[in-house]
Amino acid sequence: MFFDLNYILIVLIPGLIMSGIASMLVKSAFSKYSQIGTRRGYTGAQAAKILMDNAGIHDVQIVPTQGFLSDHYNPSTKTLALSEQVYGSQSVAAIGVACHEAGHAVQHASGYVPLGLRSAIVPVVSFGAPLSNTLLMLGLFLHMQPLLLLGIIAFSLVVVFQLITLPVEFNASSRAKRLCVEAGIIDADERVGVDRVLNAAALTYVAAFVSSLFTLLYYLHRAGLLGGRRD
Repeated sequence: MFFDLNYILIVLIPGLIMSGIASMLVKSAFSKYSQIGTRRGYTGAQAAKILMDNAGIHDVQIVPTQGFLSDHYNPSTKTLALSEQVYGSQSVAAIGVACHEAGHAVQHASGYVPLGLRSAIVPVVSFGAPLSNTLLMLGLFLHMQPLLLLGIIAFSLVVVFQLITLPVEFNASSRAKRLCVEAGIIDADERVGVDRVLNAAALTYVAAFVSSLFTLLYYLHRAGLLGGRRD
């Protein structure tokens, strides 16, 4: 298992390449548009607040957080955390990221179903993800089919989580692109930069899902559930 050429060529290398390209595109787009200020001069935190105020959302706290592009919205605590590069920045890139996260708050307030599903399975995935790796390795190493199948089931939850994440992220970006112009946070011509930053960020979620899907198919094949092979 640990030196399986098929795993290296079909799963590991393509996954690393996709993740590497996606990460490079995000950093490149963010770096470029973080150097370009907006005409209106709103900071990322102000932009997020404007979008939420316009949506009638007044119970979400906007806080700064450490870490490069560690921005996120937590539905359980109604907290919108913006990284240092976004919170106080007036750049096009910062506005795009901040409005994207505000888009998640709008999703939450409007009862967007995919976000609710993702939030509901977070505890299960948080427990099952690390457990799946252990079960999969032990199942293959010890040639114990029950352990391997349990690992596949646990890892399947990770794949489902990443699949649900795609519409959640795409929808948040779509809202951000449209609303940041409608709310007067940026001018229409500045949206090009916002689009490029958010489109690049979306690729990271696509790459993660495809990589995990290939990994799941590989283990299904090793278990004899796909393609007839069984070790």
